[in-house]
Amino acid sequence: MATTLITGANKGLGYETARRLLAAGHTVYLGARNTDRGMAAASELGARFVHLDVTDDASVAAAVATVEAAGGLDVLVNNAGIEVRSPEGEIVRAAELTADVMREVFEANVLGLVRVTHAFLPLLERSAAPVMVNVSSGTASLAQAGKGYPGVAYPVSKTAVNMLTVQFAKAFPRMRINAVEPGYTATDLNRHEGTQTVEQGAEIIVRMAQLSPDGPTGGFFDAAGPIPW
Repeated sequence: MATTLITGANKGLGYETARRLLAAGHTVYLGARNTDRGMAAASELGARFVHLDVTDDASVAAAVATVEAAGGLDVLVNNAGIEVRSPEGEIVRAAELTADVMREVFEANVLGLVRVTHAFLPLLERSAAPVMVNVSSGTASLAQAGKGYPGVAYPVSKTAVNMLTVQFAKAFPRMRINAVEPGYTATDLNRHEGTQTVEQGAEIIVRMAQLSPDGPTGGFFDAAGPIPW
């Protein structure tokens, strides 16, 4: 069965995705930047813990060495991500947006994804059926911009994730590489304001993580199917 790495997996959508893929027979590496929380989550699930801070080169390199030594990787789920709010917990809107806020969000959501993907590409290329799932957001859709979520940095970062998905899929046609929209799911990222459960939100992530070699690639999907860029 497949060996899968999930970033940011000690809670929320990452944790639920790990639980479901373990139940499906995957060997799962639960990546987390907080060692204590990550080890506890992995122990609860029966997953393998790997320390992984997507913003740190040394951490990512060490994670690659750990996974490679144990046999390799078939599925990468780029789930780790952040949303920055004001000290009062308010969404940072266009009038309050600063370069520092944008930089912080991009470091985790965009550069972190690139850092992890670049590091694990050699392992994925050795797999017989490599798959990558990039957790995006409906707020990233240019076709749907202008309504809903009023923040800027988070949706812009996820639009960048979508373009990265297309470009990686074009460059590596043997891999199944897709972006997914979990929906407005109650997690720590949105202060549990979301209207879906993590079980509902993880559905599309789990589905796309189990794609066969003839499955779609270079697409953007939610639980109901393809969604507009």
